[in-house]
Amino acid sequence: MDEPRSSTGGEELLVVCLCAAWCYICNDFRAAFAGLARAHRHVGFIWVDIEEDRALVGDVDIDDFPTLAVFRGNTPVFFGVTRPQSPVVARTLASLLGAEPQPVAVPHQVAALPRSLGSRRREAPA
Repeated sequence: MDEPRSSTGGEELLVVCLCAAWCYICNDFRAAFAGLARAHRHVGFIWVDIEEDRALVGDVDIDDFPTLAVFRGNTPVFFGVTRPQSPVVARTLASLLGAEPQPVAVPHQVAALPRSLGSRRREAPA
């Protein structure tokens, strides 16, 4: 994958999908998420299973699945449940790429994800 960069500000945009293997909605969405990664090669996309990757996310409280955490560099700019549809996520990304997004409050476990993910930041979702 190309080095993920946003179209504004030159800082890396990173989209982390927080899901669980037992969630059938997540399983259905995974292919769409991978398709979004292919369509937006200038953005980093990472799939995180909150149970398998518990060391990364700790006991973060997720309201529903799928939940997206989007970062510009290490700054969270979006955190919340999304409809598991490519056009919905694509519109969210377009709004974040098209303007200077404001930082949002997130749980500390989520705020730590860009640093915790390290080398996985360049990983494409399966």
